[in-house]
Order: sequence, then structure tokens, then C-alpha cells
Amino acid sequence: MEYVAGQIERLRQSWVAGDTRLVPWTFTATLFVSALLLFSVQPMFAKMVLPKLGGSPSVWAVSMCFFQAVLLAGYCYAHLLNRYLPPRLIPFAHMAVLALAMLALPIGLSESRAEPPAGEAYGWLIVTLALGVGLPFFAVSANAPLLQSWFARTGHPHAGDPYFLYGASNLGSLVALLAYPAVIEPFSGLAHQAALWAAGFLALAAMIALCGTMMIAAIGIGNRATVSAPASHLDARRPTMAQRAGWVALAFVPSGLLVAFSGYVTTDIASAPFLWVVPLAMFLATFILVFRDAPYIPHRWMLMLQPISTILVLLGISMTGNRAWQIAALAGTVAFFVATMVCHRELFDRRPASRHLTEFYLWMSLGGVLGGMFAALLAPQIFSTIWEYPLLLVLAMACRPGITARISRAEAGELIRIAVIAVAALVLLEYLQGRGLLMVPNSMLSVLTLLGFGSLCLLQRDNALRQFVYAATTGLTIVILPSQMSRGDAERSFFGTHRVIMTSDAKVRLLIHGTTLHGAERLIAEDGSPIVRPVPMTYYHPQSPMALGAEVVRTSKASSGPVRIGIVGLGSGAMACNSRSGEHWRFYEIDPVVVRIARDAKRFRYLSACQPDADIVLGDARLTLAKETTAALDYLVIDAFSSNAVPVHLLTVEALNLYLDKLSPEGLLALHVSNRHLDLISVATSVAGAVPGLHSAVAVDSQAATGFDRSTSQVVLVSRSPAVIARVLALPFARPARPSVLSPWTDDYSDILSTLWQNYAH
Repeated sequence: MEYVAGQIERLRQSWVAGDTRLVPWTFTATLFVSALLLFSVQPMFAKMVLPKLGGSPSVWAVSMCFFQAVLLAGYCYAHLLNRYLPPRLIPFAHMAVLALAMLALPIGLSESRAEPPAGEAYGWLIVTLALGVGLPFFAVSANAPLLQSWFARTGHPHAGDPYFLYGASNLGSLVALLAYPAVIEPFSGLAHQAALWAAGFLALAAMIALCGTMMIAAIGIGNRATVSAPASHLDARRPTMAQRAGWVALAFVPSGLLVAFSGYVTTDIASAPFLWVVPLAMFLATFILVFRDAPYIPHRWMLMLQPISTILVLLGISMTGNRAWQIAALAGTVAFFVATMVCHRELFDRRPASRHLTEFYLWMSLGGVLGGMFAALLAPQIFSTIWEYPLLLVLAMACRPGITARISRAEAGELIRIAVIAVAALVLLEYLQGRGLLMVPNSMLSVLTLLGFGSLCLLQRDNALRQFVYAATTGLTIVILPSQMSRGDAERSFFGTHRVIMTSDAKVRLLIHGTTLHGAERLIAEDGSPIVRPVPMTYYHPQSPMALGAEVVRTSKASSGPVRIGIVGLGSGAMACNSRSGEHWRFYEIDPVVVRIARDAKRFRYLSACQPDADIVLGDARLTLAKETTAALDYLVIDAFSSNAVPVHLLTVEALNLYLDKLSPEGLLALHVSNRHLDLISVATSVAGAVPGLHSAVAVDSQAATGFDRSTSQVVLVSRSPAVIARVLALPFARPARPSVLSPWTDDYSDILSTLWQNYAH
């Protein structure tokens, strides 16, 4: 204590002499390091827990929701400290909380959280996050408002408007997010990352102690009064409830958009930190760009781009086909950034004086939590598909300046009439289309309607309220009129959105997971005759690598008992119809919704026709396969997708060793690695090369596709037996596996960025 008192006295004397040059730099550096730790722990811990839940994109959505809630708790704690404790005691109280958080280091998964119960993914994940990272994250999350309030008490010339420090905080957050996939993840395992984070936490505690010492020195030892803050142009009056509600709303919309947009991106590519952090980095960059007196990008540019990008997203969503979804994703990236810029600039313009700083951040954090909860937890329960994404984009139009300006009674009546007439017209069009009285293709009708209302929205550039009404009507179009998102029978679960739809000629029924085809069944033959017994289609047709892999195993085990086959990933159940009498097949599926769809003969008939009593094990494949006895299977197919994303934890060295343990000595493993974005062949061959005594082949079924009846596929086949691989290589589409330039993935290490680069480099 004598040392601390001495340092405080030395700093106080420097204040008396007017030397405060180091103050803003010290606070800026501390906030930078704090944000660096805060946002590097999020992808790190989410990656730790990801394998326990099948690599689902929802892991990141729920994790973000949890982190936002803890951030709110941290801001609330900072506000209470600032309001009820004497300023000279606040640093000591916060240092005590930091010391308590050190007991939870290094960060990691508790042994008690080894396996989630079936159907309880949301609750299990939240409890796991709380036990594993809750206390350290809480301690660090309070630093942004707390340190800014301390700086406001230092009497520095800039202390009257300390919000510039929020830019330093968000710069640290941005650096952490960009560094994680580019620098940290490719070169460091999770255990090493946790150790480095613990060391950083200790360094941060020392920096916070220094900041607290500076504040106490400025106040004066034993003097409870704070240093008078310089005059400020900001509103020092007590915030009204309307102001607080505005702060909540302006934080709600971009936070919800962050979760919704992140879910879309990770569902279509991969659930991995590389893709988690990109939207979050954009989100944080907007704070850096607009939380200053003169934004780096003029606000009027954002206001001009917002309706254009929003209409383009709605237009892309309303169209059909993968190309339309790519347009929607590209426009959605711009729309997400622009909408967030608009909302965050409005937040900055409505900021209060520094005396209300912690309350401002508290209400802002509450809005962020509510937005995250809406998109991550509530929307999946009330929407059968990702309606929250366009809905929040439209709501962002209501965050524009001037939206609450008073309008005349005549103008209000006109807007109401426009909305009522528009909705009535949409309902009428849908009714006529449903009765066959309007011979216009659904997609054309949607596009024409969207273009009409979208044009009206863009023409009203000087009237924010009219723009919002027209944008809302435009958004309503994709809800009422048939579209790519709304056609067919849709169900949603923790693991994604599943739609069962018919092709336009009503001959084929499709299963769409996210944006990717995951199954198809032909109901009517090309000649118009009905199909009595379903024939496997797409990747699973009788001459596909996965189907012929079973033939290889049957040949190898011709006289030694029935073949035992395991399929990870049920889909529509098409592989069931590649079975033969007397064989034992077992399916491993993580999503109860997929099981319900596959068992429903009114949707798909594969199971009911070929294996009506199919043996299906519910749960993550790594966990359920681990419970099987050694050498329980002769043929194991890993065909687990999340839209177009493959769960990373199913392609690691540890996973491969698990699969091999469950295979007989003459058994065969098939890894289905077809992917639009990632070079998973190189990943699989690299992992196989890391295990001694294995032989592998690559089967690329690139023969001319015939509609949905046959799809091209890429499969890596692995076995301990050279004789089995020799039979695989006799297949017309197989070749020996070539050495991979990629490092093998493990449970502790994976690198999505290199895999993505490798795919497009080819």
C-alpha cells in the first residue's frame, strides 16, 4: 500500500504541474488491450465448444447472444460502481473482481460438460459458456464504460467528451477479430491460445491498476470530490425515457442484423471462426468510423445507399436459384454494413454528457442483447426460415433521421391508404395465383411487385417515413407472394432451416438445407408414369462413389457374415435404398427435424419403402460413434452437412482415429467432401496421411449429371487394408490420393482460411 500511495502522490504532483500528456495514451492503450482480449476469447471459446454440437452455425449465434448478455451485465456493474461508490474506491472494487476472475483461468471446457443431452442444445450451450468463460468475460466487459468514466474524472482537456476512447476500444476489438483467423488460429492450438489469453489478462489487470491510480491522483488522496470536467457541448440533462428507448432501438436493430447475417454466411460455407469474425469485424468497424465528431464516411452517403442495398437484398431473396442467393448475400453484406453505419451514427448523435456515459452504454448494451436474443433465440421459434434477416433490414430504415418528424393528418392518411391498398393487392394477387386465374410465374410476379414498391421507396429520398413505408411493403412482398424462401414445407431447428419443396413440373420432391440440396426423390418418371419404389438420387444414386463403396465392402466380406454399415447424416434417407436384405444399417443424425422429415412417408419414401424400421441414433456423430464397440462396422460413410458447410470436428485426426477404431480390419471409410467453397479433398487426404498404416483413394463422380437423378460428388475413401483400396481403385472414377500441402486438422487446430484459398487457387 505504501508503494501505491507513493505512486499516486507522484502522479498527483504531475497533475499539479499540469503534466497530463500520458493520461490519454495510457487509457487508450488499456482500452485497446481490454478489447483485444474481449473479442479474441469469443471465437476461441466458441471453437472449443463447437465439436460438442455438431459444428452447427447456431453455436456462434447463441454464443454471440450470451456474450452480449454478459456485456450488458458488465455495463450494468460499471454503471452501479460509478453511481454508488466514491470514485477513489472504484478501482479497488474492480481490481477485486479481476482477481476473482483469475481463478477461472486458463479458459477451457469443464469435464462436466462432456456431452449435451439430445434436444437441449440451447440451454446446454448457455450453461457451458457461463461455466467456461462467464466470469473472465464479465470482468473484462466492464472496462469500456468504466475506464471512460475514470478518464472523465481526470480533468484532462478532452475529458468532457470521452467518447473518442470508444473508438480505441473498438479498434482493439477489430484487430483481435482480424488477427484470430489470419494469425492466431493457423499457427496456434486452442490450449496455447488459452495460455496466451491468461497472460494477457494479467497484463491488462496491471494496466487497469495504473489507470485507476491516475484517476485517484487527479482527484486527490482523501478527497471524495471529482475533478471538474471541462465544459461540454453535450446535453447534461437527465435522459428521458424517450431518449433511453431510442438508444435501445438504435442498438437493437444492428445487433439483431449481426446475428442474422452471420447465421446466413456460416450456414452456407462453414461454421468456423474465420467466417464468424467477418460480420462482427464489420460491425465493430462502424463504431470506429462513426463514433467521432466527423465520420470517416459521410453520413449522407450511407443514407443514400441504405434503401438501394435493402431493395437489392429483398429482390435477391425473392428470386430462385443459387445465383439469386449469391446476389442476396453480396447485396446483404453491403446492406448490413450500411444499416449498421446509419444506426450507430444516430446513436453517436444522441449521446449524452459524460456524467451519463455509463447509463448511455448500459441502455445501448440492453438494446444489443435484445437484438441478439431476437435473432438467435426467438426468431428460430417463430419463423420457419430466416425472415429475421430481411425484417431487420427493413426496420433499419426506421432508424433514419427524420423518421419521427411530425406529419400532417392528410399525409398520414395517404400513407395508411397506400399501405392498406398495397397489402390488399398482394393478397388478391396471391389468391388469383393460387386459383390458377393469374398465369404469371411466381418468381416474375414477386420481382415485378418488388420493383414497383422498391422504385417508390428510392424516389422518396427526402422523406424518411415514406421510404420506410414503401420498404416495409416491399419486405411484405416476399412474405405474402411465393418465393425462394417461402415455397414449400419449411421447418427450422438449432441446426438449420429445412424446406421440402416440389420442382415446377411436380415430378421431383427436394430437401433443401439452408441453400443446398440435401436430398431428392422422383415421384413421376420422365415418361409420366408414377414411381412405385423410390430410387436413390443426387449424390446417392446406385452408381455413386458412396453406393459403390458398399459394393466393395460386400465383395471383401463375401463369405464372412452380413455387412454392417453406418451412415453419418440421414438427409432424406436416400442411402437406405442402396441396402440389401440381411445387412445391418445404422444411421447417425444430430437433428431431430431431419429424422422426422425422413420418416414421414408423405415427404420422402426412402425409409418407409426400404428400411421402415431404420436404426437411427440421435446425437453428434463423434459422441454417438464413441459409444459403439470396436470393429462394429464394415463400412462407415461420413456425410454430415450443415447447408454447404461440413462440421470441422468430423475431419480431424482424432475423428479419423475414432472412425478407424469402429471399423473392422477390412473395413472402408468414405468421407463425402463435396463443397462449393472449400478444398476438403486436400484436408481429408492430409488427415489420412497423418495416421500411419492407412491407404486412401479419391473418387470424383464427374459423369454428366441428369437433372436431380445424378449429382457429381467427391469422396475420399480410406482403409487399413491395401486390398480394399485396390478394389476401390478399380472403380472408373477413382484415383490414388496425392499428398496434400495442407497441415492436418486436429481437435486443437484447424485452418479454414487456407482451405478456402486452396479451393479457389485451383
